[in-house]
Amino acid sequence: MSSQDIPEENLPAEQDAHGAVSVADEKNPFADPGLPPHEHRVQDIDERAAKRSERVVAMLFTVSMLATVGFIASYVAIPHDKSIYVFPIGHINALNFALGLTLGLALFAIGAGAVHWARTLMSDVEIADERHPIEASPEVKAKVMADFREGAKESALGRRKLIRNTMFGALALFPLSGVMLLRDLGPLPGTKLRHTLWSKGKLLVNMNTNEPLRASDVAVGSLTFAKPEGLEETDEDFQTQIAKAALMIVRIQPDNIKDKRELAWSHEGIVAYSKICTHVGCPISLYEQQTHHVLCPCHQSTFDLSDGARVIFGPAGHALPQLRIGVNDQGYLEALGDFEEPVGPAFWERG
Repeated sequence: MSSQDIPEENLPAEQDAHGAVSVADEKNPFADPGLPPHEHRVQDIDERAAKRSERVVAMLFTVSMLATVGFIASYVAIPHDKSIYVFPIGHINALNFALGLTLGLALFAIGAGAVHWARTLMSDVEIADERHPIEASPEVKAKVMADFREGAKESALGRRKLIRNTMFGALALFPLSGVMLLRDLGPLPGTKLRHTLWSKGKLLVNMNTNEPLRASDVAVGSLTFAKPEGLEETDEDFQTQIAKAALMIVRIQPDNIKDKRELAWSHEGIVAYSKICTHVGCPISLYEQQTHHVLCPCHQSTFDLSDGARVIFGPAGHALPQLRIGVNDQGYLEALGDFEEPVGPAFWERG
């Protein structure tokens, strides 16, 4: 339906806002064509259509409120380590998926409601305004305030209570999503950072072959990565556990080991150190055979594995923790306990 199909007396009053039309001449070769005639929307003409648009806007704001409630419920109810299968993405973290979906829907519904409100119910009359100096004159200030009052009146915020109430509800509930994130400030981790899966009798399993390591499998100058027996990549908490339990296995000639405790905790020159850098927790993977130095690729912290893995370069604050190892009756390498100090970067309650 267009304004041409409506009797003249039913159309809203036109505003004189199309600006003056100029004619091209020698002084002004570019004529101002003015604004095109204003076309009324169906919502301007038919109050039933305006009510339909009002209900659509209110529905979108209500959806935003429900999505915000869903965000809070997901944050509280879904375990952080639960995973689900989502086609075609695959297995993903259920909590992250739910939080992203509900938060995105809450934001989208508020934006879509505001856009639909502006495009269908607020005034769409184009107004041409002449340029003016940056400093506003009293007359301009008075005009701005008058325009503001007119815009507030045209928005019908006071008259369309359904839109107003649902919009206030959506905007009031949405910040609660950020408040809920403060829950992660606690509780304190307790002693979880001080312990790993290593314990007396646990076999050292090769990360590449997934087979237990024998002493004969480790050659002088080689670097092998190991994990605790029983830890599988399919476990839900695999990433959490391997971040603390990952090992570097290096074999050094016993005569080249300078640190007495390192020699006592090794087996025939086979030493086991945490793979987690003590700077910011990056995995260490670069080994130099001649110097027995290992390098963290993130910030170049360098550790001497022949001298208690002490820091010889870079920002790391302390040496890599060593795991005491031995062999069992079948010749397999096994742990003789857990690390005696926390692995990875320092933390404020460590001591």
